Amino acid sequence: MVGGGTAGCVVAGRLSEDPSLSVLLIEAGGSERHPFSRIPAASGAAVFSPRFNWLYEAEPDPSRAGKVDTWWSGLCLGGGSAINGMMFVRGHPNDYDRWSELGCNGWDYESVLPCFKRLECNRRGGDDWRGGEGPHSVEDLHVDSPLTLAWLMAAQEAGIPRSHDLNGANHEGVDLVQVAQRRGWRESAAQAYLRPARKRANLQIQLNTRVTRVLFDGRRANSVEFIKDGDTQPRKALARSAVIISAGAIASPKLLQLSGIGDAQVLNRMGIDCIADAPGTGKNLQEHTGIRYSFDVNGETLGSRTGLLHNLGQLFQFLVNGKGLLTTPIAHVHAFIRTREKYRTPNIQVTMAPFHIDIGDNSATLSKEKIAGGAVGLMQTRSRGEITLRSPDPLAPPRIHYPMLDSEEDIEQLIDACRLARRITEQPAFAGYLSRWRHPDDEMFAGDQLRDFVKDAAFPMYHPVGTCRMGHNAQAVVGPDLKVRGVDGLWVIDASVMPTLVTGNTNATVLMIGEKGADLVKSALAG
Repeated sequence: MVGGGTAGCVVAGRLSEDPSLSVLLIEAGGSERHPFSRIPAASGAAVFSPRFNWLYEAEPDPSRAGKVDTWWSGLCLGGGSAINGMMFVRGHPNDYDRWSELGCNGWDYESVLPCFKRLECNRRGGDDWRGGEGPHSVEDLHVDSPLTLAWLMAAQEAGIPRSHDLNGANHEGVDLVQVAQRRGWRESAAQAYLRPARKRANLQIQLNTRVTRVLFDGRRANSVEFIKDGDTQPRKALARSAVIISAGAIASPKLLQLSGIGDAQVLNRMGIDCIADAPGTGKNLQEHTGIRYSFDVNGETLGSRTGLLHNLGQLFQFLVNGKGLLTTPIAHVHAFIRTREKYRTPNIQVTMAPFHIDIGDNSATLSKEKIAGGAVGLMQTRSRGEITLRSPDPLAPPRIHYPMLDSEEDIEQLIDACRLARRITEQPAFAGYLSRWRHPDDEMFAGDQLRDFVKDAAFPMYHPVGTCRMGHNAQAVVGPDLKVRGVDGLWVIDASVMPTLVTGNTNATVLMIGEKGADLVKSALAG
């Protein structure tokens, strides 16, 4: 197995439950047990560290005057689940029914719901929609703020209906965020699936090891080539039954192309022998587009209270009770809404947190000022990009081509989203807390400047998908069984197989893909 990220941990954990299978999990990064990963409030340090994050630099974006973005991707066991904002969001049922309509048989909502339920240990308990006995803990917030509850009420006053479980029966509306935590500590996929699996004799985990290519006997994948820290020459690991790639939406298509699976003409120009002509490899890159917003508040935020006694109290709360500031996720309350009737599913997500993060070039720190805010996110973008090889050197980073705002409709939706976020804060329930808007400021709202603001402030929300999309058409890289088309013995199981984005943060969906993918591999090997 290549990649110990979210899906890779799930697949390795599930396959190693069968004692007849021997599983080797190869991960380029190191352990996830560092405090920056385990303590929720410390994730800001993890995401800016090359120890935990690949920090890929994208190509200049022609739709935003050549702006260059940094794309985050987890570089440790657990992958993105070890450094993300911990929001547990499944997406909308129509997302998966759409996958089925696009030719991904067996991936409709009714078919994937059992996988969602099986993976989850919801602290509220199980029901028709939620799982109560799975390996992955999902909890409610462990930190309170009057700002959070006021924003929740204000959203309803703004006409957004209340959903008491956005992952349950009603996937539209506003609710408090549910988090991937266990008693206040981060619950990464590594913690959930590999912690109980490490004692199994049939599971071997190899960290700090870069897989450079998949090797074939004819058209059958039979081994992987890798370089471990300190190696001067690559080594090889043989695969008796299967090679599974779970390296993520950026690294999986790169590895396939290095291994000879991609557009034959492009590979030949690179000097790479083509094993399978798969022109869709690396194409169909999709990403949620976000806009951060902030405003001054009358009242305390989670960052404005300081002092030695306060900090010691928060540390005590966290270590003893698993509660308080140190458990905070990236947002505390969020809403999924349709800004226009024509959309089948909510096209906008709005999040709010009772604090503000000052983001620099290489750091993220909790502001001590009385500032709060959040982000608006575009859920179904029109933009498409691609992942291509920079060179045949497997250690060279890939090229990320993504024109984020080349669709006028996407820009209009983000402008609508910014106006909605402001309208929520102006409702009676929250108006007493609102002092002034900072970003975008009052002048931008009053004038005709929101378009320029959106184009300047837009950022990737670190949910890339789609670059090894599943389906049956010529652009599909894997079939609905997640086997790579045109070769034997090779699977891709991660966010890259999604044909389209889901409505919300993607990590819960990747967990589900890991669960279903493990089932598909087991079925194929048994047959």
